[in-house]
Amino acid sequence: MISKGVLQAKDHRYLWHPFTQMQEWFAEEPLIIDRGEGNTLIDIDGNRYLDGVSSLWCNVHGHNRREIVEAIIAQLGRIAHSTLLGLSHPPAILLAERLVEIAPPGLTKVFYSDNGATAVEIALKMAFQYWQQKGADRFRGKTTFLYFTGAYHGDTLGAVSVGGIDLFHHLYKPLLFEALPLPAPYSAAEREAAVKEAQRTIETRHREVAGLIMEPVIQGASGMRPYPSGFTRAVWELCRDHEILFIADEVATGFGRTGKMFACEHEGVFPDVLAIAKGLTGGYLPLAATLSTQEIFDGFLGAVEQQKTFYHGHTYTGNPLGCAAALASLEIFERDRVLEHLEPKIAFLEAGLERLRSLRHVDEIRQVGLMVGIELFEDVATRRSYPPGRRMGHRVIKEARRHGVIMRPLGDVIVMMPPLSVTIDEIDTLLHGVYRAIKTVTEDDARG
Repeated sequence: MISKGVLQAKDHRYLWHPFTQMQEWFAEEPLIIDRGEGNTLIDIDGNRYLDGVSSLWCNVHGHNRREIVEAIIAQLGRIAHSTLLGLSHPPAILLAERLVEIAPPGLTKVFYSDNGATAVEIALKMAFQYWQQKGADRFRGKTTFLYFTGAYHGDTLGAVSVGGIDLFHHLYKPLLFEALPLPAPYSAAEREAAVKEAQRTIETRHREVAGLIMEPVIQGASGMRPYPSGFTRAVWELCRDHEILFIADEVATGFGRTGKMFACEHEGVFPDVLAIAKGLTGGYLPLAATLSTQEIFDGFLGAVEQQKTFYHGHTYTGNPLGCAAALASLEIFERDRVLEHLEPKIAFLEAGLERLRSLRHVDEIRQVGLMVGIELFEDVATRRSYPPGRRMGHRVIKEARRHGVIMRPLGDVIVMMPPLSVTIDEIDTLLHGVYRAIKTVTEDDARG
C-alpha cells in the first residue's frame, strides 16, 4: 500500500485538477478518497464522510451498490466495449428502449455519447442540421440558438457558446459561435418581464433560431437558482408556436434530482431534444444520451448521396459497460420505487434548512427536490459579497469535512445534492455539518 504522504506528493507533482487554481491546491494537503460504501466516502486513513454532493451530482443509489456492480461485472465477462458504428449490442438496444419509456412523451430516438457536454454538443448539431435539411428555403436561415443568462451547458466549445456564466465562458468568446442570450428570472417579480423579453426576441428572430436550450425548472452551476413557477412552460410554448426546437438540458436535473424523473415533468413540458448524463448510470460510469423526436430523426433519412447522415460519433458511444450500469440503475428506480420515497426526504430537508436561515451571513436558501444552494454574503442587508480572495465557500466546505461531510461550493454558494438513497438521519447529519461549518467560518472571518 502506497503511503498517504507519497500519494499526496505524486498528486502535487503530476495531476492537474479541474476547476482548480493549482497554486492554491499546492498549499493544501489533498484529501484522497479510497473507497465508498452506501452514501459514504472513505479516505485512505479510513475517515468517513457523507457524500453531500453525490460525487459531483452523479451518484444516485449510493456507492458500491451490489446490483450495479454485479451488472458491470457480468457485462465485463461478455465484452467491455464494442463500437456502435456499423454494429450494435444488447445493452445499448435495451437501454434505449427503457429511456424512451421513461422520457417525456414524444421522444423516440436515443443517440449515445460520453458526458453532459457531448450530449449538448450533439443536441446543438442535431438541431442545426435538422433545419438545414428540412427542404424549404425559409428554414435554412435557422442557424443560431437562444440561451439564458446564468446558464451552464458544459465546457466544450459548442456548449460554451450557449453558456451564460462569464467566469467560465468569457475568455473563450473568440472561439465561439454567436448565440442570443435571454434574461433569466429568479423571482416571481421578474417572471413577467422575462417572458415578455423572450416573446419579443422569439417573435423578432425566430426565422434565424434553430433551437433554444434551457435547464428546466432550475439552473445548476449559476448557484442552484430555480426559475419562477410556470416560466419553463411559458418558454416551451413560445418555442412550440414559432418553429424553434426546445432543447432540455437535464444533465444535472434528470434522474430524480428534483423529485421527478425529469424536471420537465413539473410543468408538463415535452422537449424536442433531451440531453442527459450524470445520473444515467447511477454515477458509476461515463455515459450520456441525447433523445430526439421521431420528426427530427426522420429529417436525417435519405439516400446516401443526399448526405443527410448525422456525421457525429465517439469511440465509446454506447459503451456496453455503461449501458449495463444504466439498466441496473433504472431497475433499482422501478423495484425500490425510488421516486415515491423521495417526498418525505425532500420535506425533511426543506424543514431542516430553516435553521440555517438564522445564520448571520446566509442570504438565500434555494431548493428544488434534493438540489440546494445556500448563498453567503459578507453583509446580507446590502448583499455585499465576500471578496473572492477570502474563498469563503472553499473554507466552509473544508470545515464541513471536520463534521464528516464532503461538499463542493459554487463560489460562495454552498451546494447540497446528496444521493437519492440518502436517509433521513444522513440528511440530518448533512444539515448539522453544513450549519456548524458556515457558523464557524463566518464567525471566525468576522473576528478577523
